[in-house]
Amino acid sequence: MTSPTDRNQYRWAQRATEAAVLTALVLIGLKTWAYFATGAVTMLSSLMDSSLDCVASLVTLLAVRGAHRPADKEHRFGHGKLEPLAGLAQSAFIMGSASLLLMEAVQRFITPQPVQVPAIGIGVSVAAMVITLALVSFQRWVLTRAPSLAVEGDRLHYLSDLLTNAIVLFGLWASDFFALPWLDPLLGLVIGAIVVRSAIDIGLRAYQGLMDREVSDAVRQKIIAIVRAAPGFAGAHDLRTRESGPDLFIQFHLELPDTLPLVDAHQISHDIEARLLAEFPRAQIIIHQDPISVVRPDLRNSAA
Repeated sequence: MTSPTDRNQYRWAQRATEAAVLTALVLIGLKTWAYFATGAVTMLSSLMDSSLDCVASLVTLLAVRGAHRPADKEHRFGHGKLEPLAGLAQSAFIMGSASLLLMEAVQRFITPQPVQVPAIGIGVSVAAMVITLALVSFQRWVLTRAPSLAVEGDRLHYLSDLLTNAIVLFGLWASDFFALPWLDPLLGLVIGAIVVRSAIDIGLRAYQGLMDREVSDAVRQKIIAIVRAAPGFAGAHDLRTRESGPDLFIQFHLELPDTLPLVDAHQISHDIEARLLAEFPRAQIIIHQDPISVVRPDLRNSAA
């Protein structure tokens, strides 16, 4: 059964992905019109990027819906792996668009063509930047309330879109003003390189999520500080962490006095768990209790 906090986080993550899909559809419409009006390879690159953004955002939407499903008999640790899987799909989609874009840019570089009606492309690029900026601002606001690898991946490639649109804007203006037909495909190559970098970044983040990489040092230090500040703490070691979608998994060994009654040991562990959940509401925590006498001296009072 999901908590009100979980349901609230899911709703915000879903709103962010729905907004991304709607934004991509609007941009596709605008850029399709602008490409046929201008014939600019930079506008084609921007159109392809938005088309792949739409597909990637649809994948993200499905992943967010699946990742926030509660654990069941077949998936006792939840469905959080759907988010990094969506990230890998995003990476593949974006890499595919970049390959097609680079091929078209090279062809246009060999046989340059003048840009037609650049004012249309300039206007559409400005509009695209405003719309995209509104989306990434909303996504950033959502991520402060509902951390999500899939939404973060979506935000990363929409941030790259801002730079892409700025390059398109400059390219259309400069090609027309300076009458340099080769500038348009050259900037198309630049945009292609940026898109490739974005795909690699998203793919690496997704890979790390699937491989259960430890959380950041900052989060680990916060966990250690909470554990050490708890009443009755005598020592801890073997802290292990990982993230799976919206869930954080924490496990460690808690060192307690040999003669401590079981009921008191349970209460100390319960108190530490409650303190961790107050800071990390989506955490799943496993605490193994060790008598201090059986713990190696080099591990005593440590949390490595």
